[in-house]
Amino acid sequence: MSEAADSALSMRAVDKSFGSKQALRQCSFDVERGSVTAIVGANGAGKSTLMSLAVGLLEADSGEVSVLGRSPDRNGICPGLAYVAQHKPLYSGFTVTDILRFGAKSNAQWDNAYALHLIDDAQIPPSARVKTLSPGQRTRVALALALGRRPEVLLLDEPLAELDPVARRSVVRALMTDAAEHGTTVVLSSHVLSEVAEIADQLLILGSGRVRLSGSVDELLGEHYLLTGPADPTALIGAGAIVESQQRAHLVRGPRPDRLDGWRVDPPNLEDIVLAYLTTTDEEAA
Repeated sequence: MSEAADSALSMRAVDKSFGSKQALRQCSFDVERGSVTAIVGANGAGKSTLMSLAVGLLEADSGEVSVLGRSPDRNGICPGLAYVAQHKPLYSGFTVTDILRFGAKSNAQWDNAYALHLIDDAQIPPSARVKTLSPGQRTRVALALALGRRPEVLLLDEPLAELDPVARRSVVRALMTDAAEHGTTVVLSSHVLSEVAEIADQLLILGSGRVRLSGSVDELLGEHYLLTGPADPTALIGAGAIVESQQRAHLVRGPRPDRLDGWRVDPPNLEDIVLAYLTTTDEEAA
């Protein structure tokens, strides 16, 4: 990914612990401006902790965090940043109109017409109370509240969790439209691989608090291949490295051979890559 100075979000050697549990360990990465970046990992991998550090809800034990060139702190969210938490906390007794009015009153920069457009596009009655909305509708209201800020960077913690397929498609379409039309940098955490393939152009794999792999989705797919054959392939892969082996199948990172007698070479899918890196040990990932 790009250098930190040109990044929308970057971390350098970040550590964060809660008591004896280390949530993030020497976590370093850059998120390109204008990208849609997926942070993928199993539950407990450190995704929500990473988001909370970027927003300023938590402070790193060590290392550096930068959002649009500024260090987040506990004094308020960085200008240009919007955040939608996993559970989409909204005042249940408020109407949708109340929520948008709150957005207008609490943000120096607010595009009410755009927020109303997002609500209208989702076909949500402005008079409806939050407690009566479906999970998909609550997500759309939370997005309208976040995007009404006209942020440069939008952080989304598990935005599509618990949504049915129709609601998921609707939310994805709204995110992709905003990213395309306004150049918003979108960073979303997820443990559902189908979501990543549908929306992201950049990928960051997080496992046990460590960054296992990061880069462009297309580049990462091009850098890996599946090798299937009858023996140990170590002598066949040249400068490549075996990421994971499952019986006769091996995921390899490196130059892809044109042909190997007795062996089959196939392109991997995103699931092959993500699962392989999530199952590596800490020593292998270091």
